[in-house]
Amino acid sequence: MKRLNEIAAMEPEMRALLSQMARYVVTGLVVTALQALVYWVLATPVALHPQIANVTAYMFAVVLGFILHSAFTFRGHGNNDNPMQRGGRFVLVSLVSLAINALWVQVFVLWLHWPTWVPVPFMVFITPFAVFALNRKWVFR
Repeated sequence: MKRLNEIAAMEPEMRALLSQMARYVVTGLVVTALQALVYWVLATPVALHPQIANVTAYMFAVVLGFILHSAFTFRGHGNNDNPMQRGGRFVLVSLVSLAINALWVQVFVLWLHWPTWVPVPFMVFITPFAVFALNRKWVFR
């Protein structure tokens, strides 16, 4: 109850930010978990090269992520610009995400020769938080 009172006492902008962050976490976890699953299935049972599996999973996640973040996470946050411009910025930020995930795969799987599942926790718990600020401040401004 005390926590609810603290939230109610916050400035409206802070409440909106916290709500948006909560939606981002939920949406991001869903998209990232599905991306990681697609990566692992393609890299392990299907035995595609890990980087090809990673890029394929990335393309799937970009489309799903843009749809879900537009409709749910950042709904009502800015969105006054052209959807094509916003989509282009989203793709650029997603490329940053791809580069970070490719780094995890390169280091752990290809250089250190660890199992293909090792990058997955990094993809799920580190990469999404690295791109939240870019999405909030630049893509869905």
